[in-house]
Formats: sequence, C-alpha cells, structure tokens
Amino acid sequence: MNKEVLVIGGGPAGLEAVKQLKNLGYKAYLVEKSDKLGGHLTKWDRLFPEGISAKETLEKLLKPIAGIKVFLNSEVVEVKRTDDLFTVTLSDKTTFIVSSIIVATGFTLFRAEKKEEYGYGIYNRVITNADLENYFIKRSDNRINNPSKIGFVHCVGSRDEKVCNRQCSKLCCVTAVKQACEVKELFPLSEVYCFYMDLRMYGRYYEDLYLEAQSKYGIRFIRGRVSEVAENEDGKLVVKAEDTLSSKPLKISLDLLVLMAGMVKNDDNESLSNILGTRIGEDGFFEPANPILRSTEGNSMGIYFAGASTGPKTLPESINEAKASVLAMHNYLSNRV
Repeated sequence: MNKEVLVIGGGPAGLEAVKQLKNLGYKAYLVEKSDKLGGHLTKWDRLFPEGISAKETLEKLLKPIAGIKVFLNSEVVEVKRTDDLFTVTLSDKTTFIVSSIIVATGFTLFRAEKKEEYGYGIYNRVITNADLENYFIKRSDNRINNPSKIGFVHCVGSRDEKVCNRQCSKLCCVTAVKQACEVKELFPLSEVYCFYMDLRMYGRYYEDLYLEAQSKYGIRFIRGRVSEVAENEDGKLVVKAEDTLSSKPLKISLDLLVLMAGMVKNDDNESLSNILGTRIGEDGFFEPANPILRSTEGNSMGIYFAGASTGPKTLPESINEAKASVLAMHNYLSNRV
C-alpha cells in the first residue's frame, strides 16, 4: 500500500492531520500557500473562553511535525488520478504520488470595507477584530490611544443577504465578548458597548464569559444592528443604531469601533475543487459526501476534509475534525489492502 498522503493547508487542522498521519506511520506532504505555517492562529493573542495563549497553542501544534516535508509558498496546480493513486503537481513543478488527499484550507476573514456604511478604510478609528487582536500582540497601533468609549459591531459580513453571506460565522459573538473584556482590562475607565442581532453563545463556558463581561467588566450589550457610522468635527465616530429591545433609535459617539468580520470561503476554493473533482456548496465552502454520516469525506473516494474548509468551525472543532478525517482515511486505505 502506498502510505504517502498530501495535506493541503498548514493551519491548525492541517498541522493536526499531519501529526496523526505521522503517528499512524504515513509519510505526509504538507502544502501551504503562504510563507509560514499556523494559518489565522499566528495572528491571534488569546483564545476564548479561557484566555489560553495562541502562541503556545501553535507551538504545541508545530512541535510534532518536525521532519515532515513542507512546501511553503506553494499551491496544488494539477491532480491526476490513476486507479487508486493521485499524481500531484505543485506550483513549483514538484510532483509526487499519494494514496489520499486531506483538504484543510481553512477560511478567509470577510473584507470589512465591503460594508461601506461602517466606514472601515474610510475612518481611521474603525478597525476589525483582526486589527484589534494584532494590537493585543504588539501593543502598537496609532488608531488605539486610550479610548474612553469603544463599540463592537457583531455579524459584519455574516447573516447578510446584501453581501451574499447567509451563514453564521459561529465565532463572532464569543470573540466580541472576549475582546471586549480584554479592552476593558487594558482601559479600565472606558465604556464598552456591543451591538448585536442576537447572541449565539453556544459553547461550553461561553455563557459564563458573557455573564462575566456584564458583571465584572460592566460591558453594555445593545440589541440592534448599526445602520450608519460617520465622523464628527472632533474626529469622534457617531454611530446610529436601533435598540430593538426598547424600540428606540440610538445615537452614540465613540472613540473606537471594532467590526467583527466573519468567516467566509477562500477565493480559490472553486479552482481547487475543480482540480480535485470535489463539490462546492452554495456558500462557497467544500461540500462533504454526507453532512452527518460522512462529514469529513469528499464525494470522490480518497479525498477528505478537515476544519473550516467545509464551513465555519471553532479551533477545537477543527482539530477534532482533523483527527476524524485521518481516521476515516486510514480505515479506507486499510480496507483496500
């Protein structure tokens, strides 16, 4: 049996898949289109809900893959199937033959400038969740200078017909609460507001974090979608919204506005799907063979999915799905012998 496997994507799911393949005695090739491994985890400071270090988590994911053949700044450009084997060609002309392929290509953050009414890219003090997380790591951003009033806007680019993204990103609510608490720790005298449609705090301890945000940090949660953001003569951000619980319009001046950009599909999902002979869903993510019974398997035998390649996932879900995809692949190859 050919015991060589290709993993596409070097984020957390891809790293975990490589680790599990190595433990089972497979030779793995890891292909990552960027110049480093780790995916979005490299851009995060602390992880919800416990505040675990993202850097330490990534180090633990990277350590077991020592000795694995990694191709950075590289992409899959061709896959030819002959019987039960795949001949793979990369963008640097490297070619190898594998018995299976695991797709762990992850997601892209929604481009907040598409929501022009929020002013990202127009007003200096409108930033995204990714910008704020970068500030937590580096403590350097001239847009963030001891703000006295800070707002968070949930569901930016998610559950939004206007930008053709109907799906919930799953992580925006809890990320907003986590970041709001961290902001309050940095600027304890500040007033912090969260504008939400409805809160989806479904994970274990997520609700506890939400309650702590109110009781310990005094963060105000306002149910209502922001309709407009402008800048006044003093450089303050003027936010207009509707408090749907009180059925009253709301107008508030802020020093900083954080947009919770959601998870969307990668722009190259369709081209990779054509190369692999897999299916793409209406939302642009990869479509598994069966969403319940075969959620990690592709419609073409020998191809598997892990992590956010098939839709928004939490980090634990992505890692567990990587383990499941490797197990499904191992069972498939073992039964083929």
